[in-house]
Parts: sequence; C-alpha cells; structure tokens
Amino acid sequence: MARISSYQRDTDIQDQDAWIGTESSNRLTRNFTAEAVAKYLNIKGKISISAQMVFQFKPDTPNVGDFAGVITGTSFSNITTLSVSTTDKSTQNVVEFVDYLVGNQILISEQNNISNFGHYKIISYTDGGSFANSYTLTLLYLGGNGNITEELYYDFAAFSLPGTDGVTGEFPFVAAVNPFTITINHLGLQGDYPSVTIVTTGNRVIFGEVNYTSTTQLTVTFSKAFSGTVYTN
Repeated sequence: MARISSYQRDTDIQDQDAWIGTESSNRLTRNFTAEAVAKYLNIKGKISISAQMVFQFKPDTPNVGDFAGVITGTSFSNITTLSVSTTDKSTQNVVEFVDYLVGNQILISEQNNISNFGHYKIISYTDGGSFANSYTLTLLYLGGNGNITEELYYDFAAFSLPGTDGVTGEFPFVAAVNPFTITINHLGLQGDYPSVTIVTTGNRVIFGEVNYTSTTQLTVTFSKAFSGTVYTN
C-alpha cells in the first residue's frame, strides 16, 4: 500500500466522498461517507452552536431527546403547546435555558430544510409534559411556513426579529345580540395590560367598556351588536 502522504489531497468534499474507519460496537472496518458524518454531528450536537438545541419529533413514542404534543402533518401555525424532553439529542439538560427564555422568542426549524419552520413567543414552560422527563412548552405563533413531520430532527433556537416584541394581537368577532361581551385571551403579549382598539367591519373605531380580568385576559362589552376586530397592543 502506498504511503498516505502520496495520495492526492481533495479540497472539494462531496456528500458521497468516503473514508475507512472502525465501527465501535464490533471493531469491524467500515466505509463512512461525508454526508453520514455531517448528519451525526448535526443530530448529536457535537459542534456547539450557542442558543441552539436539537430534538426529534416523535408524536407516538417520545423519549429522551424527543418532543411531541401534536400529530404529524400539523401546520406550524396551529401549534400552541408541545411536550419537550428535558434533555436534547446531545444529552444536554435544557430546562434552565428554556425557562430563561420564557417571554422571549424561539425558532423551531427542520434540519436541512430551513424554509420549514415556526417562529413563536414562549408563553410558559412548565413541568409535567405528556411523557416522562418532559416539560410543557406553551407557544404563541408569530410566523412560519410548512408542517411538522414525524421522525425528523428540528433545531430549537433563541431567535427574534426587530419589531416582533410588540406584535399586535388581532381578534375578529361577529355579534348578533344586544348587549354583548367579547373575551380576549391575549396571553400578556404586550405586557400585563395592553391597550385596546376596536374597529368595525365598516372601518369605524368604536369604544367599549374594557375590563382587565387578569394579566392574560380582558373583556370588552358593547351595547349594540356589530362585527369587527379587537386589536391589542
């Protein structure tokens, strides 16, 4: 066999380029591709990326390093809660970090397909998910694209866009009785007591009686029936 130093160097690595190595479980010689090694490094988090965690979506049989809570094919826009393992695929414990992010934003994106993602504000993160050693993550959808798919791996990363911290809540309504009251669950999106503006379908600003029943809920009462939208900010 020729000396290793005599082989030509390849500086243009391709997915199917390969090299010889030893499989740890049986000490047999194996052929490893660059693509397989890259996948391993991504999933196991062997290359540290600040503020990023990796989980696998397993809705039916979640375990350590997984997340669940919705069925496969659910649109990112329809996700409001998830059960997330207390450790990610790299085995790092994420509880203190995610708890620190409550009130801030997170991006959940499919590995190798960044255009399949959900952007959320974290409303709460509480002990007691739907499977062992998991927490419940409550989310407010801010934007995104696509659906979530069983068995795929997803990056969870702290993320924010300028101007999204004060996102306006929009709550359309249709009323047919006099008087009527609208209940708004605003989740403390803009603070404990957001400002309220009511606009009719005819683009008229209407005033109602606003009652802040809690830091996450308010009601608006009107004397006449009409349709429109309540905006919180």
